[in-house]
Amino acid sequence: MDDNTIIDLFRKRDENAIVEMKLKYGRLCLYIAENILSQREDAEECVNTAYYEVWNKIPPEDPADLRLYLCRIVRNIAIKRLEYNKAKKRDTGMTVSIEEIAEMLPAPDEGIADGRLLADAVSRFLRTQDEIKRKVFIRRYWYGDPIARIAAYYGLKEKTVATYLFRTRKKLKAFLQKEGYDHE
Repeated sequence: MDDNTIIDLFRKRDENAIVEMKLKYGRLCLYIAENILSQREDAEECVNTAYYEVWNKIPPEDPADLRLYLCRIVRNIAIKRLEYNKAKKRDTGMTVSIEEIAEMLPAPDEGIADGRLLADAVSRFLRTQDEIKRKVFIRRYWYGDPIARIAAYYGLKEKTVATYLFRTRKKLKAFLQKEGYDHE
């Protein structure tokens, strides 16, 4: 079933919308949540919470890309759960990748009124990068993949992946500073 049909089911408040969305994107959502949380039970709970959240948001919201919309919700819920787990001294692997990139992004309380503008700036930056470096960056910071998995996936050495990430973060920081996101 295509995304527009699923969204129409949501608009009609038909519970089959969740069933169809789960069939189409359930594995992807679980993959994202598990990479962030490392615990299947927590990941499954986050995915189910995301389904509930989508049910409550459509309508009135009308996402242009259901896959991206759902993945963003899953990712945000999983990151909140990670922060909760970390506060209880239960640390996981995603903490490392979040901390790697957090130093260059402004904190929410630093006057950035609209996170969408920052997201747009990061997207514009990534479109200027080589395909492989862009994909490595996205696998690490969007999907939360460990460096070893990224290296195996693209047939690269772990050191090469780490170098790509380091250099791309450095370029992103310079790009964001030019865009007016200098928060140091």
